[in-house]
Amino acid sequence: MTDVPSDRADHADHPDPAGKPTAASRTTLSTIMSQNDVNLLGTVHGGVIMKLVDDAAGAVAGRHSGGPAVTASMDEMVFLVPVRIGDLVHVHAQVNWTGRSSMEIGVKVLAERWNESTPATRVGTAYLVFAAVDEEGKPRRVPPVLPATELDRRRFQEAQIRRTHRLARRREIQELRARGADLG
Repeated sequence: MTDVPSDRADHADHPDPAGKPTAASRTTLSTIMSQNDVNLLGTVHGGVIMKLVDDAAGAVAGRHSGGPAVTASMDEMVFLVPVRIGDLVHVHAQVNWTGRSSMEIGVKVLAERWNESTPATRVGTAYLVFAAVDEEGKPRRVPPVLPATELDRRRFQEAQIRRTHRLARRREIQELRARGADLG
């Protein structure tokens, strides 16, 4: 297991970057699903969707941070309905929250038939944490996200809750493992 870059790293030699609005790095990735994307059940493989989610989130993280960013974790990847061959999949991603060097990226996945004019259906959601890194792979500061709309502010607050839960879960697991080491 690799270490996840921490927001607690020493950043004293780097100035605080100016904040950026949520809309500045929001992006959409769209692609048509083909036979190459199918799983054994005849629908699009979840891993294909997860890669699209990671790609879109990575683009947002890089845009927001102004440089390289790496996936630190993926939370709550939820598949709501299957995606079919021939679906046009839209992956919408945006920065929900920022720390010193980390960012939570929220992703919504929609699908619609490529040859129909029916509304797209939400097929999945995910939350990913990215860490901005420098040329040496060390954490670097990211601009604070500036939520502009009521929806952006709600997403920011929800992301803070998820971060609190991630940190508490990590701490509890580490404590359990430390106690388990005492058991032999």
